[in-house]
Amino acid sequence: MGAGLILASASPRRRELLARLGIAFRVVPSEAAETPHPGEAPLAFANRMAREKAGSVARRHSEAFVLGADTIVVVDEEILGKPVDRADARRMLQRLSDRTHQVFTAVALIDMAGRVDQLAIETSVDFRRLADTEIDAYLDSGEAFDKAGAYAVQGGAAPFVRRIGGSYTNVVGLPLDEVAVLLRRRMPWLHD
Repeated sequence: MGAGLILASASPRRRELLARLGIAFRVVPSEAAETPHPGEAPLAFANRMAREKAGSVARRHSEAFVLGADTIVVVDEEILGKPVDRADARRMLQRLSDRTHQVFTAVALIDMAGRVDQLAIETSVDFRRLADTEIDAYLDSGEAFDKAGAYAVQGGAAPFVRRIGGSYTNVVGLPLDEVAVLLRRRMPWLHD
């Protein structure tokens, strides 16, 4: 039996997705601050955040593999993070209306020796035109406020989506197929 796995995330969506792999893991939320550096490219930011999230937990739990992830929504090279208020969430949804944007999830797996395996997945998401009344109703639901880009594809924003190009689970918060391959390669005993 090898070392265990820790998910360095408080996200219930990541927890649910990882559980679908049928492997045991613990959840230890990361305390990493999610702030882009000035001029930092979106993908570089996501990769750094995944490493920092996993690293902050790995420093306290050297007995296990630690999986960290960061999901960002990007339109015209602008990172749309979690909205700070209703006006910010409205601005984001209006920017996404009737256009295609990218969702990047970066994943970092750190082992007991501090070695890092990293991957990043990009998915394109095409929104139809959103009416102001739809945006208002969605904001009234409260769902937008703790989500990157101010929406949850698996929730009330599902009807906004015309097309998804790539991994659906990536948009939810964890590219499950790619994570399964990574874990199988680095932690084969999890799958015995």
